[in-house]
Parts: sequence; C-alpha cells; structure tokens
Amino acid sequence: MSFNDGVGLDTSQVESGGGGGGPGGIAVGGGLGGIILLILGLIFGINPSDLPTGGGSAGTSQEQVEGTSTGGDAFERCKTGADANADVECRVIGTVNSLNAFWTAELPRYQKQWVPAKTVLFKGTTQSQCGTASNQVGPFYCPLDQKIFIDADFFAILEKDFGSDGGALAQEYVVAHEYGHALQDQLGLLGRAQQDPQGANSGAVKIELMADCLAGVWAQAASTTEGPGGEPFLKPLTEADIKSALSAASAVGDDRIQEKTQGQVNPEAWTHGSAEQRQRWFLQGYSKGDLNQCNTFG
Repeated sequence: MSFNDGVGLDTSQVESGGGGGGPGGIAVGGGLGGIILLILGLIFGINPSDLPTGGGSAGTSQEQVEGTSTGGDAFERCKTGADANADVECRVIGTVNSLNAFWTAELPRYQKQWVPAKTVLFKGTTQSQCGTASNQVGPFYCPLDQKIFIDADFFAILEKDFGSDGGALAQEYVVAHEYGHALQDQLGLLGRAQQDPQGANSGAVKIELMADCLAGVWAQAASTTEGPGGEPFLKPLTEADIKSALSAASAVGDDRIQEKTQGQVNPEAWTHGSAEQRQRWFLQGYSKGDLNQCNTFG
C-alpha cells in the first residue's frame, strides 16, 4: 500500500531509541514479576528463542540503551508520503500517523475514545518497562509504557528468514497489529492473554487473532483516512497489497515457525495462532470493516 506523495508526516508521534550492537535478552526487574509471560504473549508472532540471534543469545544483553527521545532530528528526513514510500522508517511513521488518525475517528462510533499511542523506533536494543526491546523478540506493544517498540530492521528478518514478501503492506500490517494490541489495552481486553497464555484455543491466541482482525479493519479504511491537510495518507489497496499482508500473516503463524525451527508442529505450545487463522482473521477485519466482527472470544 503506497502513501500519497504529498501527505504530511507527523514525527512527534514517534520516539527514537537504541543504537546498541547485537540483540539483547528480555530484561525482568523492578518488581515486574511475571512480566515475561506478558511479553511472550504479546510479541508479534514470534517466540524469541526461534529468531536468528545474529551472534547474541536470548537472556544475554549485549548492549542496552536506557530511555528514548522524541523523534526530532532523528527523523527529520521523514516529511511526506513520498519519503514514506522510499524509506522504511518513514513508512512506519506514516503508518503510525494513519493508525492514530483512523482510531481517533473510528472509536466514537462505539462510544469510545482513542488515546493516541506512540511508537519507539530504535536500532539495536533499547529499554521498555516490559524489558529489553530488540529483534530477538520482535516488535511488541508494552502496556506498562503504552507504547509500541519496533526496530525497522525486523522487516528484513521477516522477509529473509520467515518468508514474508517484503511488500509495503506486509510491513504496515506489522505496525497495525501492534496498534491492535494498544486498542485492546484501552478496551480492557489485553489481560486475557496472560490469564490463558498458551495453546491452540488459548486466550493468548484469541488476543493475537483479534489484533490481526483489527489490523484488517484499519486496512479497509486506510485509503480514506485523512492526513493533516485533508488528503488521505494512503492510496487504495491493490490485490498485490493484500497478498503482501497475507504473506506476513502466514509467515508468523505458529505452525509455520514451529515447522521451520523445530521440524514439527505442536498446537499445545501456540501463542499466536496458525498461518491460516492469522490470514483468515486479517481478511475478516478487512472485509467487514467493523471491530465488533473481531470478537475472537465469541
């Protein structure tokens, strides 16, 4: 899905962070107790132990950068939709802008108000209140920060090691999925993942599939969601765009990852759902355009 070249980007909705070398482990401390279960339940589609380590190892922090700063000069190059089409970090920023605009306009239909969520765009590693953010764990939403954490280099891993096609909507789907978790948090649903964190019919899987569906709801309306000057952020979707998003959804299915990394499929260990389920629930949201049709618990 391409951005309209002239639409303006708002870099104040993102923060910069990181700069570390290799991937770090999940940091647990500060009285967070069972936060490791929360993280494993909310990470986008991938078990940390399944990811290529790039020389690091889960549980070993090679370099950690405390805190983040607002986008500012770090994303000065990201001004327009044309920049989003040319640069992966600018694409994330444009997608964040579109998602915040969409849910701000959409939720009042359901007598709810959206609280805009920020994204931390980092390199290497950075710290969240849910532990160390790195490509060892993939993009995730941290409810303690109420922020999404993404290293844009993850998209290359998703393409090279897990078979996503690398198209724009595949990347935008990742961001939209994490904003689905932010919405679940605001609606008081997110805790269901931790209550029932593993298994084919678990609360964790249902929460993840709901986030896929919510990403589809956004995708249906993305080409009509307006930027600051009234021009839509994104151009209408093509069939190739949808195939791109579905390739990402399939690539991060529990069955696909287990088969690739372990040589066998074990539904009892699922936390995110099968490739078929993830594709189906994205299409459910895309075809219905109604968050009430994303009730995976029903």
